[in-house]
Amino acid sequence: MSITETDVGAFLNVNLSKTQEIMIIKVEISEETMARMLTGKRVEGTIGYDLMTGKKTFNAFHRRRHDHHKDELLGKLPWGWVKESKANQKRYTSFPKNMSLEEKLALMDRDNEMAKAVLIERELELIEFC
Repeated sequence: MSITETDVGAFLNVNLSKTQEIMIIKVEISEETMARMLTGKRVEGTIGYDLMTGKKTFNAFHRRRHDHHKDELLGKLPWGWVKESKANQKRYTSFPKNMSLEEKLALMDRDNEMAKAVLIERELELIEFC
């Protein structure tokens, strides 16, 4: 696929005043990158000058989507939850600000006992009894 000056000019959306000059830069772009641009997708990358060939080249960033592993909910607590990720087991607790410190501490102790029970139950599920 050959890229002409009009193809490059079509992708340069620059507002120029009467005192500015238009400069056309010829850049080598791969067919895959050009196909992505013609479908209306943005292509991020770097433009550089290749000393060996003497040409300006565009190197597209080939970003891939990362597979995000969603945390597994082990147990729902009255004021939070217990979840398990690939590397960690997480416990979260959230209280309203208008509660007194004594109430918060009592609820934290109760939620902590419930979280312990959830983790023990989880371990028992993983153990295979003969």
